[in-house]
Amino acid sequence: MAHKNNISERLDALYEFDREPVAKSKLQKVSNFIGLYAGEHVAGTEFVIGPLFVAHGVTAPDLFLGLLVGNILAVLSWAIFTAPVAVKTRLTLYWQLKKVAGANTTIVYSIVNALAFCILAGAMIAVSSTAVGLSFNMTMPSLDDFYPNSVEWILVVFFVGLVVTALAILGFEKISHFAKICAPWMFLVFIASAVAVLPKLGCNSIGDFWRVANEKIWTGIPFEGQSKFTFWHVTFFAWFCNMSMHIGMSDMSILRYAKNWKYGFTSAFGMFLGHYIAWVASGILCAAALGDIAPGPIAYMGAGITGAITVIVTGWTTANPTLYRAGLALQVVTPNWKRWKVTLVAGLITTIAACFPGFIMKFLEFIAIQGLVMMPIGVIIITDFWILPKLGLKSYIVSYLKKDVSWAAIVTWVVSMALSLWFNMHFGVEIFFLGLPGILIALLLYVLLSAIMQKKYSRTNVVVK
Repeated sequence: MAHKNNISERLDALYEFDREPVAKSKLQKVSNFIGLYAGEHVAGTEFVIGPLFVAHGVTAPDLFLGLLVGNILAVLSWAIFTAPVAVKTRLTLYWQLKKVAGANTTIVYSIVNALAFCILAGAMIAVSSTAVGLSFNMTMPSLDDFYPNSVEWILVVFFVGLVVTALAILGFEKISHFAKICAPWMFLVFIASAVAVLPKLGCNSIGDFWRVANEKIWTGIPFEGQSKFTFWHVTFFAWFCNMSMHIGMSDMSILRYAKNWKYGFTSAFGMFLGHYIAWVASGILCAAALGDIAPGPIAYMGAGITGAITVIVTGWTTANPTLYRAGLALQVVTPNWKRWKVTLVAGLITTIAACFPGFIMKFLEFIAIQGLVMMPIGVIIITDFWILPKLGLKSYIVSYLKKDVSWAAIVTWVVSMALSLWFNMHFGVEIFFLGLPGILIALLLYVLLSAIMQKKYSRTNVVVK
């Protein structure tokens, strides 16, 4: 029993400034952020997303140019929006939102956000499981699978989920250290795997590459049953695939440890190593595998056992910080629980989600929807922090008035999401393009409703200091 209590006490000591600003003494050096972003985004998702671009018939020029533009916009979003607020407040998204929108609003959002991150982390556990399953000659999920296809799949997923949860419990510093160790060689394996299979596609020299890219990899012809993607699909997906983290402000939980806002530019190591080069490399692997998109088998084809190990580790390096964010979100709902216990529960939810391979196969659509759901809250935080004071309005009005709910925030959140879905359903605007109008709607709506709300309180002689 004493040994048990000792373990519990050690886990309790893994304090992550869950409900208060990060102490100055705990700020992290820039290399930790480089490692974390590279490790998270040179990751298991890249073995999924790269092949899906091939499946959706992107042309080579559209892919290379779209990724360049989209990833630049994503880096600027982290550096201009997320990092400055994170560094000034040193708070997690959830505790900042509590000041802006009240406790009840934050509880509802935290539950939704935590579930979304659990599903995202679950997809990464599933990616790792496709590589672990190679050892058991396991039948891999297909493009049309949603439910678990075997008992072996479930057992492998639970094993991988246990490892990922244990690492997430250890906290930010351990996660970033793990990613920093793994990121350099993972990136090299992506490149080596792609180079190794190019001769199979008829590319025997650098001069052959562009011809082969157009004729055999990104041909512009989608797989049967898949929609056609263009330059604009690639650009907006590259920009908004992590919208929940930058414009949605979830990475306040990470960047609150940064010494200054310029650390937001370290996201470039993830975007261009992962969301550019690794997507290109995994697309090449998919083409060489004749359309197979299961991450484990295509990586094994390109780099043998090293490729399979890379899939396992890349799944971990993405799932770890994602599960860490989910744990922080659930802490808002479970204030009397220690972070490690909350993360353990999040890990269980994540592992159950990972059993359903449909989350991998529909990954592009899922993260686009996640971004649309999370984005309005980030816009509300940015607007409340930066824009309202410039318009002569008060930030943190709900905190001053000691209210638990901000109807301005709730209406902005719900209406922004509803209008985005309406554009999709009634005008056929594809989900990848809805982020930009959604941002503008949320910004204008929150400014208008905040002005109305503050005018109402001033009329009732409520003094806002």
